Amino acid sequence: MTSNEIQNLVRIRKLKEEPGSQIEFDSLVLSGRRRLEDSRNPALSFDSRFDLAYNAAHSLSLAALRWHGYRADNRYVVFQVIPHTLGLPPETWRLLTEAHRRRNQSEYDGVLLEDERFLEALIKSIQDILKGVEELGPVLVT
Repeated sequence: MTSNEIQNLVRIRKLKEEPGSQIEFDSLVLSGRRRLEDSRNPALSFDSRFDLAYNAAHSLSLAALRWHGYRADNRYVVFQVIPHTLGLPPETWRLLTEAHRRRNQSEYDGVLLEDERFLEALIKSIQDILKGVEELGPVLVT
């Protein structure tokens, strides 16, 4: 994967090139799958389901980035490159960016407004991310 945006992020040190491993990739995907499944549990509070969904999105997005041989120091960047790592539409990145903003607001300000429609959209988006990650195949170490 080479795109101008990826190379620009490497150049400004928001991403660094680092070969991924199959074990790391598999662990991230397993974590993402489990959290995605748990986020659908209606017995859990909204806050818990949102936290699980957000972290599922991060695990799976990071798996895609690591598959391509890059590492980010910032969660936001992991989401920003989704159109390049998985070929998903910009709407996916925008939804993940909003989830990241809401997560930060919850973590740092203690404010998380319940929004079931947003959570449903996030979970749908994560399903698309999971599908894309599953289509990547084995990690190629160069």
